[in-house]
Amino acid sequence: MRPLLICDCDEVLLHMVRHFRVWLDEEHDVDFHVEGGDFSRAMRRRSTDTLLSQEEIWQFVNGFFPAEMDRQTPVPHALEALAELERIADIVILTNLGDHCRDHRIAQLAAHGIHHRVECNQGGKGDPVARLVIEHGNPPTVFVDDLPVHHDSVARHAPEVFRLHMVSEPELAPHVAAAPAADARIDDWRVAVPWISDRLTGRADRTSTEYPEHRKDADV
Repeated sequence: MRPLLICDCDEVLLHMVRHFRVWLDEEHDVDFHVEGGDFSRAMRRRSTDTLLSQEEIWQFVNGFFPAEMDRQTPVPHALEALAELERIADIVILTNLGDHCRDHRIAQLAAHGIHHRVECNQGGKGDPVARLVIEHGNPPTVFVDDLPVHHDSVARHAPEVFRLHMVSEPELAPHVAAAPAADARIDDWRVAVPWISDRLTGRADRTSTEYPEHRKDADV
């Protein structure tokens, strides 16, 4: 039985926001400002200087996935990190996209040299994480995601899973507070690899305090 790494994709393995913003600018005359960290107020139609409604925001998100996914690029050091971690663990990419995007996501990741199982999900990730852990025989498991809501969900449904909060988009990271339900916040894959590896191999547990500057209560 091998350890298990369950990893998100957008803003963890691939940049999304920066490419989404360029697409909105070039194709739709929409400004997208991520500095406030509030996506509901981040998009403004340039011609009328009005905020987009929630319905319009989701229309654009659904327009980006899957049609514009080829714009996305890997975050720094993610490919090297996965190559190192796959030597010791099984890896599943758990991405919150509609099921109709699964084949597109698989092909997109494969084009960047990422060949791991992909599962699409809608809503909280706690339940699918719990199912994956059981399917793999309840091994040591690390979950990596950029959204605090998913760490909360995993903490409730699969509390034994180690939870790493990672926001790999440097424009977004300073505006996203560390997830209270995560065990640590690390935004750099070079630092994350030893943290993940130590927990997958049993060299560290939830009480370990190495990397103190990256604990969930540290400044980010």
